[in-house]
Amino acid sequence: MKLEEIGDGVYACLQKDRGLGWSNSGLINHGGGLVVDTFWDLPHTRGLLATYSRVWQEPARKLVNTHHNGDHCWGNQLFTDAEIIGHRQCAANFAKENPQTLQALKNAGQENAAPFLLDLATALSEWDFSDIQPTPPTTLFDDRLDLNLDGVTVQLIYVGPAHTSGDVIVHLPEQKIVFTGDVLFRLCTPIGWDGTFDGWIAALDFIASLKPAVVVPGHGPLCGIEGLQEMKTYLAYVRQEARLCFDRGLTILEAAKQIDLGVYASWTEPERILFSLDRAYKEFRGEPYDSAVDTTAIFRGMHELRLDPHLSRH
Repeated sequence: MKLEEIGDGVYACLQKDRGLGWSNSGLINHGGGLVVDTFWDLPHTRGLLATYSRVWQEPARKLVNTHHNGDHCWGNQLFTDAEIIGHRQCAANFAKENPQTLQALKNAGQENAAPFLLDLATALSEWDFSDIQPTPPTTLFDDRLDLNLDGVTVQLIYVGPAHTSGDVIVHLPEQKIVFTGDVLFRLCTPIGWDGTFDGWIAALDFIASLKPAVVVPGHGPLCGIEGLQEMKTYLAYVRQEARLCFDRGLTILEAAKQIDLGVYASWTEPERILFSLDRAYKEFRGEPYDSAVDTTAIFRGMHELRLDPHLSRH
């Protein structure tokens, strides 16, 4: 974990993106302290607390979850005395993910297990999902919540549905800092759950309109507005290519093998394009933005893409 001061008393705790779960967090060390997001398991969140203890006098009194995915909130229970804040949809969707299920997947490396399950077990091997008690936000809001931390203005702004239906950003207007949660993946392939391409692109445009000097993505390194533009371009390109493949009657796996990723092939786990293709195909078919994602089929397809020697991404 790397702790970087990005403003007066404002810190980003960054984990190098290595695939699933390697997310970022933030600390606003004013007015009793506010933390933006926890980590995917308790050992890593204890490391987060130890990292922040280098600069704070006592644990933060407030914790904001940018959305409900476990890699941003499954460490909540360790903030025992904090007020936990989130969007109403974040709290409503908290039970969609189950730490016991992921702990069981870690044990998928058994004899005769499907190859894609072995891949997934390897990706989860550095995480320990035991003893997690999902602890959702209890202070909920709909569109916006403004906080004053001893004179430091913090704006919690709803920008979903984009990555999920409950996406919230944390904006410090005076310091020109934005914590985006997973509205922004920086130099790593995005995954979308509940939302639309238009909604996600609009969220990126809105963040850019705030003219931040420092942007802390949900995954990947710090950036400025250029990071927002890069991901917007990626989403627009994938949707455009998906439309062509959809019209030709290709499956999303066939489409993934056809699309030239170019510079995006260097992003972490480029095979996660399957998630975006799945979202695009649902939109083309007129399905609801929050219809279920067939994660088993997508992870099986990701495994096949990793083995394909003809793909430009390799």
